[in-house]
Amino acid sequence: MIARLAIRSLLPAIIPLFIMTAQTPSATAQDVADRFDKVKVRDVISRRFTQQEMYGWLTPIVQAGTVRTTSAGTSAEGRTINLYRYGTGPVKVLLWSQMHGDESTATMALLDIMSFLRAEPGHPISRAVRDRLTVLMLPMINPDGAERFTRRTAQAIDMNRDAMRFTTPEARVLKSVHDAERPDFGFNLHDQDTRYTVGTTRQITAIALLAPATDETRADNAVRLRAKRVAAGVATVLGRFIPGKVAKWDDTFEPRAFGDNMQRWETSTVLIESGGWAGDPEKMHLRKMNFVALLFALHEIATGSYERNDPAPYEALPFNMRLAFDVIIRNAKLQTSPGIPAAIVDVGINVTPGTDSTEVVASVEDIGDLSTYTAYKVYDAAGAELDARLVILENKLTAEQLRSLLPQN
Repeated sequence: MIARLAIRSLLPAIIPLFIMTAQTPSATAQDVADRFDKVKVRDVISRRFTQQEMYGWLTPIVQAGTVRTTSAGTSAEGRTINLYRYGTGPVKVLLWSQMHGDESTATMALLDIMSFLRAEPGHPISRAVRDRLTVLMLPMINPDGAERFTRRTAQAIDMNRDAMRFTTPEARVLKSVHDAERPDFGFNLHDQDTRYTVGTTRQITAIALLAPATDETRADNAVRLRAKRVAAGVATVLGRFIPGKVAKWDDTFEPRAFGDNMQRWETSTVLIESGGWAGDPEKMHLRKMNFVALLFALHEIATGSYERNDPAPYEALPFNMRLAFDVIIRNAKLQTSPGIPAAIVDVGINVTPGTDSTEVVASVEDIGDLSTYTAYKVYDAAGAELDARLVILENKLTAEQLRSLLPQN
């Protein structure tokens, strides 16, 4: 009778975990996606924020005891870089984001994941991850760059090319965490140029994945194969949410990069790059996709289900290609000078934020046949003539000049 009562008392804890483990991958991911709006950190409304703001948003999560935090070191300008820890399981997973200060999409997702773990402690995913994994998070590993919303550190160094010399304190922090914890899995979280496309499909890449090589031969070993199996699960699930918008990075070995070295240091590592999404400059939808993908991947690692994944869905992803502009004006008449015959051309233009985040500066990037390219905005000039004084390669345009070029129909 005592044994029967003991088993019966365990059923409420076992049954939900069994149900979640037995669900199809798409059902597990959909369950997480459905909870996003409820659990996300609501104060995060822009992809530009400082470390001080981030720590403020994390304070209630830390105070609730959901995650434990310790100082992992300091940046070049003296900002404390905190390590957040969740779970006590034997398998360790390290996630680090914002090595480049202006790449914050996954940082937002990590905050949302910690908020989910606080809001849903009894959820089967939370329990599986808590019991079977030790999750280590380094959001905003380059806080000095984030302060300025620039790629490089305060020392003007790209810390993702500092995994050999360890010149920067930020690189030394990441290496010291790795050496102290020896994680089994790693997630290297970045934002890529929003003008990459999924191969030649003319689809803007929303998410790109990579299981980095460990040397110039790009041969698989057990560590990289595990990463490919995890990446294949992520690719499959994202394919259901953002079909046709997932690509793969070129796996040429880069000996100075952290992802390649983490793989070489026997941490099965997956790179996740957030790209572009039309009408969403603050990347809130890709923030959600990172949230879904990472929680799904953590659950697969916790349950061991990633081991059954065929790497084929990852291997089959088209490579990232740079075949997009912000704006294309098609079928425009351009006469570069009075003595030269006019031609019908396409004009590719890119737009970037100015220094104060409100000024807009555009640049003419290409002129000619751009039929193999796509753009966020496409205008048909229908043979109308453009102002040749403005349509010059690499010419910088003000917002007013850009508007004057765009067809009004």
